[in-house]
Amino acid sequence: MATGVADAEITYVPYASELQMPEIIRLIEKDLSEPYTIFTYRYFIHSWPQLCFLAMAGNECVGTIVCKLDNHRGRLRGYIGMLAVDSRYRKKGIGSTLVTMSLDAMKRENADEAVLETEITNKGALGLYENLGFVRDKRLQKYYLNGVDAFRLKLWFRLD
Repeated sequence: MATGVADAEITYVPYASELQMPEIIRLIEKDLSEPYTIFTYRYFIHSWPQLCFLAMAGNECVGTIVCKLDNHRGRLRGYIGMLAVDSRYRKKGIGSTLVTMSLDAMKRENADEAVLETEITNKGALGLYENLGFVRDKRLQKYYLNGVDAFRLKLWFRLD
């Protein structure tokens, strides 16, 4: 039996409808340093709905991941554009589960690799991704609008 908000059972669902968009935007705007327009969200989610997942505690969205898949230098590259988990639900494996679900979906689409950027100061994100096998590919100077550098992280699915 759940004893508090953060003890609620978490279920994971694929993106299914524009009705989910406000919850996705709410989570991402609260946690990520970069501002995105509604057009950015729609570009990712409407073009690659199979790469967007939500973590639900009852009817509340408490985590989300938004990704895309493109050709890059002759390879099919998955890209994790946005990952956010409500602060009340962190350290429960939700972020890792969402990333794993998106990586599995990318593999089903025959992706060769996956990449993302994260602030060099975001130790939680760096730990999460490195525990899943990502490596630091390069440092991007003053990548974010707030002036913070980023690491590009990469995970290879195939080495051929």
